[in-house]
Amino acid sequence: MSRGLLLAACAATAVAAGCGPSADAPREADEAAGVTEITAAGTAFPNTIGETHWFTFQRKVEEGTQGRFKVRMLVHGQFSEEQIAAGLRRGRVQIGNLSATMTSTLVPEAAMLYAPFLFESEEEADFVYDHFLTDVFSSLLAVQDLHLVSWSEIGFHHVYSVTPVLSPADMRGRRFRVSASDASRLFGEALGADVIPLGFGEIVPSLQTGLIEAGENSLTLYVRTGTSGEASHVTLTAHCFGMSFILADKVWWDGLADADREIIAHAYPSIAETRRGTREEAQRDLENAQSFGITPRWPEQAERDQWAAAVAHVPEELARAVGGQSRLVLDTIAEGKAAFARQNAAN
Repeated sequence: MSRGLLLAACAATAVAAGCGPSADAPREADEAAGVTEITAAGTAFPNTIGETHWFTFQRKVEEGTQGRFKVRMLVHGQFSEEQIAAGLRRGRVQIGNLSATMTSTLVPEAAMLYAPFLFESEEEADFVYDHFLTDVFSSLLAVQDLHLVSWSEIGFHHVYSVTPVLSPADMRGRRFRVSASDASRLFGEALGADVIPLGFGEIVPSLQTGLIEAGENSLTLYVRTGTSGEASHVTLTAHCFGMSFILADKVWWDGLADADREIIAHAYPSIAETRRGTREEAQRDLENAQSFGITPRWPEQAERDQWAAAVAHVPEELARAVGGQSRLVLDTIAEGKAAFARQNAAN
């Protein structure tokens, strides 16, 4: 193997498994100088709000600790989610961003968060996450030696397509890209689509070749990653609420001095900030739909009800497939929604 190929292979696996002395040399040099290095890993896309959040984290950690901590930024997908998860478990990544789908390989119940039509609005979802789901998932993650630093909102998922999708009936037989999650697969199957599992990086070339003709994602990931250039129609079904996890290696987290833990805990933008940024970005994308070459369609409430009815059985089916404490998650969401309704009625 040439030296160039060897170095590339080393870089691809360094976080997950280490790659000889070169992987640790920078950290050892920093430690000798009294600087502690933190490896932050994620899959943010350039020029998106997710990237901004990570660079805010880096700045606040380094400024807050007056340079005693240095953040090694590997947040542009240098490592796959599988490698980030392995790095968190092995102590080579201190803090990382994992999708709910990837997190479900460690905590299966995370798959339930992508069940369709759990929430009627952003406000309802916010309330349930803040007051009910955070405690549940903090406990489930702690068992896996992971600390939930924060949620990072991706936004409601919608259906994009090469030709217009006007109703659930239009999905029958349509070649529909699904992710590796059971939630995505069951959603597509319930609509009678021809489900085709593909990795995220395969979406654009598969649209170009005609292997797929539709899929689902948040507005930001649809508009800003090339997908919209190949599938210009998007039906704003808002059928599932995309959320990812900002996680820390719990052993490392618990070993931090109290003052340092406090700085790092508040360095990543709060859930209120990430919500605002994500939603403002999505709104700007819709306002500039013409410049992006996309055609959004807002279903009427009666039409959205048709979508919800077509997949109404999926949450229960997903809970049976996932097992564990999936029923607890669904019951917790139901409890949270009831509390939200009571609060609204009182106001």
